[in-house]
Amino acid sequence: MKKKIIIFLAFTLLTGLIGFSGMNFDGIAAVRVMFLIFADLLLVTILASFFFSSNQQQVRLERVKNK
Repeated sequence: MKKKIIIFLAFTLLTGLIGFSGMNFDGIAAVRVMFLIFADLLLVTILASFFFSSNQQQVRLERVKNK
């Protein structure tokens, strides 16, 4: 989960710097949309890491015998 957070953080920072630095080229609108997508994915990944921590014990399933 931490690896995904770092990847999304890097993409968010990169597209944010390119998209909102004042540069003007044909694909700037696409870069800004990509920034919003990566920022949303970063937020969802951070929230998921709080709610679904990886150190929980796994549930062991057992068969129930009918009498």
